[in-house]
Amino acid sequence: MSADNRYFYEPSKGHGLPHNPLNAIIGPRPIGWIASRNAQGQRNLAPYSFFNCFNYDPPIIGFASTGWKDSVANIVETGEFVWNLTTRSLAEQMNQTSAALPHGTDEFEFAGLTPIAGNIVKADRIAQSPVSFECKLSQCIQLTAANGDKIDSWLVLGEVVAVHIEKHLLSAEGIYQTALAEPVLRAGGPSAYYGISDQLRFDLHRPTV
Repeated sequence: MSADNRYFYEPSKGHGLPHNPLNAIIGPRPIGWIASRNAQGQRNLAPYSFFNCFNYDPPIIGFASTGWKDSVANIVETGEFVWNLTTRSLAEQMNQTSAALPHGTDEFEFAGLTPIAGNIVKADRIAQSPVSFECKLSQCIQLTAANGDKIDSWLVLGEVVAVHIEKHLLSAEGIYQTALAEPVLRAGGPSAYYGISDQLRFDLHRPTV
Protein backbone atom coordinates (compact mmCIF):
# COMPACT_ATOMS: atom_id res chain seq x y z
CA MET A 1 0.00 0.00 0.00
CA SER A 2 1.41 3.39 -0.96
CA ALA A 3 1.62 6.40 1.37
CA ASP A 4 -1.47 8.05 -0.11
CA ASN A 5 -3.64 5.04 0.86
CA ARG A 6 -3.93 3.80 -2.72
CA TYR A 7 -3.11 0.28 -3.79
CA PHE A 8 -0.15 0.44 -6.18
CA TYR A 9 1.36 -2.20 -8.42
CA GLU A 10 3.33 -2.51 -11.64
CA PRO A 11 1.57 -4.98 -13.95
CA SER A 12 4.83 -6.48 -15.20
CA LYS A 13 5.59 -7.52 -11.60
CA GLY A 14 2.13 -8.90 -10.85
CA HIS A 15 -0.88 -7.35 -9.15
CA GLY A 16 -0.78 -9.34 -5.89
CA LEU A 17 -4.58 -9.61 -5.75
CA PRO A 18 -6.91 -12.63 -6.00
CA HIS A 19 -7.99 -11.52 -9.50
CA ASN A 20 -6.57 -9.02 -11.97
CA PRO A 21 -8.54 -5.78 -11.41
CA LEU A 22 -7.92 -4.36 -14.90
CA ASN A 23 -11.08 -5.58 -16.57
CA ALA A 24 -13.14 -4.75 -13.48
CA ILE A 25 -11.92 -1.15 -13.57
CA ILE A 26 -12.48 -0.83 -17.33
CA GLY A 27 -16.04 -1.91 -17.02
CA PRO A 28 -18.67 -2.87 -17.38
CA ARG A 29 -17.86 -3.50 -21.02
CA PRO A 30 -20.17 -4.36 -23.92
CA ILE A 31 -19.78 -7.88 -25.21
CA GLY A 32 -18.47 -8.63 -28.67
CA TRP A 33 -20.67 -11.58 -29.65
CA ILE A 34 -18.97 -12.32 -32.95
CA ALA A 35 -20.33 -14.59 -35.68
CA SER A 36 -18.13 -15.64 -38.59
CA ARG A 37 -17.68 -18.31 -41.24
CA ASN A 38 -14.53 -19.85 -42.64
CA ALA A 39 -13.89 -20.23 -46.37
CA GLN A 40 -15.58 -23.64 -46.31
CA GLY A 41 -18.75 -22.13 -44.84
CA GLN A 42 -18.44 -23.51 -41.29
CA ARG A 43 -20.07 -21.22 -38.74
CA ASN A 44 -18.41 -19.93 -35.59
CA LEU A 45 -19.87 -17.86 -32.75
CA ALA A 46 -17.92 -16.57 -29.75
CA PRO A 47 -18.17 -13.79 -27.14
CA TYR A 48 -15.30 -11.34 -26.56
CA SER A 49 -15.30 -9.09 -23.51
CA PHE A 50 -12.66 -6.72 -24.92
CA PHE A 51 -14.95 -5.00 -27.42
CA ASN A 52 -16.11 -1.50 -28.30
CA CYS A 53 -16.95 1.10 -30.94
CA PHE A 54 -14.07 3.20 -32.27
CA ASN A 55 -15.37 5.47 -35.03
CA TYR A 56 -18.59 7.16 -36.17
CA ASP A 57 -18.09 7.75 -39.90
CA PRO A 58 -17.51 5.22 -41.21
CA PRO A 59 -18.74 3.22 -38.21
CA ILE A 60 -15.95 0.95 -36.96
CA ILE A 61 -16.20 -1.58 -34.15
CA GLY A 62 -13.55 -3.94 -32.86
CA PHE A 63 -12.64 -6.73 -30.49
CA ALA A 64 -9.41 -8.14 -29.12
CA SER A 65 -8.63 -11.85 -29.02
CA THR A 66 -6.00 -13.45 -26.83
CA GLY A 67 -4.53 -15.93 -29.27
CA TRP A 68 -5.24 -16.62 -32.93
CA LYS A 69 -8.69 -18.11 -32.37
CA ASP A 70 -11.25 -19.34 -34.90
CA SER A 71 -13.02 -15.98 -35.00
CA VAL A 72 -9.84 -14.14 -35.96
CA ALA A 73 -8.78 -16.80 -38.47
CA ASN A 74 -12.21 -16.82 -40.11
CA ILE A 75 -12.45 -13.05 -40.34
CA VAL A 76 -8.97 -12.68 -41.83
CA GLU A 77 -9.76 -15.49 -44.28
CA THR A 78 -13.15 -14.14 -45.44
CA GLY A 79 -12.99 -10.44 -44.53
CA GLU A 80 -16.41 -10.51 -42.86
CA PHE A 81 -18.16 -10.92 -39.52
CA VAL A 82 -21.34 -10.03 -37.63
CA TRP A 83 -21.64 -8.52 -34.17
CA ASN A 84 -24.77 -9.45 -32.21
CA LEU A 85 -26.12 -7.64 -29.15
CA THR A 86 -26.20 -9.79 -26.00
CA THR A 87 -29.33 -9.15 -23.97
CA ARG A 88 -30.36 -10.43 -20.56
CA SER A 89 -32.60 -13.07 -22.11
CA LEU A 90 -29.66 -14.32 -24.21
CA ALA A 91 -27.01 -14.23 -21.48
CA GLU A 92 -27.02 -17.98 -20.80
CA GLN A 93 -26.73 -18.81 -24.48
CA MET A 94 -23.96 -16.25 -24.93
CA ASN A 95 -22.10 -17.94 -22.09
CA GLN A 96 -22.57 -21.35 -23.71
CA THR A 97 -20.82 -20.11 -26.85
CA SER A 98 -17.71 -19.37 -24.77
CA ALA A 99 -17.15 -23.12 -24.20
CA ALA A 100 -13.96 -24.65 -25.60
CA LEU A 101 -15.69 -26.90 -28.11
CA PRO A 102 -13.98 -29.21 -30.61
CA HIS A 103 -12.84 -27.48 -33.78
CA GLY A 104 -15.63 -27.30 -36.33
CA THR A 105 -18.49 -27.43 -33.82
CA ASP A 106 -21.36 -25.12 -34.71
CA GLU A 107 -21.90 -22.88 -31.66
CA PHE A 108 -25.27 -21.76 -33.04
CA GLU A 109 -26.52 -25.34 -32.77
CA PHE A 110 -24.76 -25.96 -29.45
CA ALA A 111 -26.43 -22.94 -27.82
CA GLY A 112 -29.81 -23.40 -29.49
CA LEU A 113 -29.58 -20.20 -31.53
CA THR A 114 -31.03 -19.59 -34.96
CA PRO A 115 -28.65 -18.39 -37.70
CA ILE A 116 -30.05 -16.00 -40.25
CA ALA A 117 -28.20 -14.94 -43.37
CA GLY A 118 -26.72 -11.46 -43.52
CA ASN A 119 -27.99 -9.04 -46.15
CA ILE A 120 -24.50 -8.06 -47.29
CA VAL A 121 -21.96 -10.39 -45.65
CA LYS A 122 -21.96 -14.18 -45.74
CA ALA A 123 -21.55 -14.55 -41.98
CA ASP A 124 -24.80 -15.27 -40.14
CA ARG A 125 -26.44 -13.10 -37.55
CA ILE A 126 -28.36 -14.41 -34.52
CA ALA A 127 -32.10 -14.30 -35.18
CA GLN A 128 -32.86 -13.96 -31.44
CA SER A 129 -30.60 -10.92 -31.00
CA PRO A 130 -32.48 -7.61 -31.39
CA VAL A 131 -29.50 -5.75 -32.86
CA SER A 132 -26.83 -6.96 -35.27
CA PHE A 133 -24.06 -5.26 -37.24
CA GLU A 134 -22.79 -6.78 -40.46
CA CYS A 135 -19.11 -5.89 -40.78
CA LYS A 136 -16.29 -5.92 -43.30
CA LEU A 137 -12.76 -6.34 -41.97
CA SER A 138 -10.81 -3.09 -42.01
CA GLN A 139 -7.73 -4.04 -39.97
CA CYS A 140 -6.30 -6.96 -38.00
CA ILE A 141 -3.47 -5.76 -35.81
CA GLN A 142 -1.14 -7.83 -33.66
CA LEU A 143 -0.66 -5.93 -30.42
CA THR A 144 2.80 -5.01 -29.15
CA ALA A 145 4.16 -4.07 -25.75
CA ALA A 146 5.73 -0.66 -25.12
CA ASN A 147 9.17 -2.15 -25.82
CA GLY A 148 8.03 -3.37 -29.23
CA ASP A 149 7.68 -7.05 -28.30
CA LYS A 150 4.82 -8.73 -30.16
CA ILE A 151 2.00 -10.08 -28.01
CA ASP A 152 -0.17 -13.09 -28.80
CA SER A 153 -3.25 -10.84 -28.94
CA TRP A 154 -5.02 -9.53 -32.01
CA LEU A 155 -7.21 -6.46 -32.47
CA VAL A 156 -9.83 -6.99 -35.17
CA LEU A 157 -11.49 -3.85 -36.52
CA GLY A 158 -14.45 -3.93 -38.86
CA GLU A 159 -16.49 -1.35 -40.73
CA VAL A 160 -20.21 -1.69 -40.08
CA VAL A 161 -21.85 -2.02 -43.51
CA ALA A 162 -25.37 -3.00 -42.41
CA VAL A 163 -27.38 -2.53 -39.20
CA HIS A 164 -30.41 -4.52 -38.01
CA ILE A 165 -32.51 -3.09 -35.13
CA GLU A 166 -35.83 -4.43 -33.88
CA LYS A 167 -38.29 -1.58 -34.28
CA HIS A 168 -39.61 -1.73 -30.70
CA LEU A 169 -36.20 -0.43 -29.54
CA LEU A 170 -36.75 2.86 -31.38
CA SER A 171 -38.90 5.56 -29.79
CA ALA A 172 -41.59 7.42 -31.74
CA GLU A 173 -38.92 10.06 -32.41
CA GLY A 174 -36.55 7.41 -33.76
CA ILE A 175 -34.18 7.42 -30.75
CA TYR A 176 -32.65 4.07 -29.87
CA GLN A 177 -33.63 3.05 -26.33
CA THR A 178 -30.48 1.58 -24.80
CA ALA A 179 -31.95 0.33 -21.52
CA LEU A 180 -35.02 -1.17 -23.20
CA ALA A 181 -32.79 -3.67 -25.01
CA GLU A 182 -31.49 -4.91 -21.63
CA PRO A 183 -27.87 -5.25 -22.80
CA VAL A 184 -25.54 -7.49 -20.80
CA LEU A 185 -22.18 -5.97 -19.86
CA ARG A 186 -19.06 -7.84 -18.70
CA ALA A 187 -17.31 -6.83 -15.51
CA GLY A 188 -14.38 -8.20 -13.50
CA GLY A 189 -13.71 -11.52 -11.87
CA PRO A 190 -14.55 -14.90 -13.35
CA SER A 191 -18.33 -14.46 -13.47
CA ALA A 192 -19.51 -10.85 -13.01
CA TYR A 193 -21.95 -9.28 -15.45
CA TYR A 194 -24.20 -6.22 -15.17
CA GLY A 195 -27.33 -4.82 -16.72
CA ILE A 196 -28.48 -1.23 -17.02
CA SER A 197 -31.77 0.51 -16.35
CA ASP A 198 -33.41 3.89 -16.90
CA GLN A 199 -33.37 4.39 -13.13
CA LEU A 200 -29.59 4.78 -13.33
CA ARG A 201 -29.67 7.23 -16.24
CA PHE A 202 -28.48 10.82 -16.01
CA ASP A 203 -28.00 13.40 -18.76
CA LEU A 204 -25.15 15.81 -19.50
CA HIS A 205 -25.07 18.24 -22.38
CA ARG A 206 -21.80 19.17 -24.01
CA PRO A 207 -20.78 22.67 -22.89
CA THR A 208 -20.73 25.50 -25.42
CA VAL A 209 -17.90 28.03 -25.39
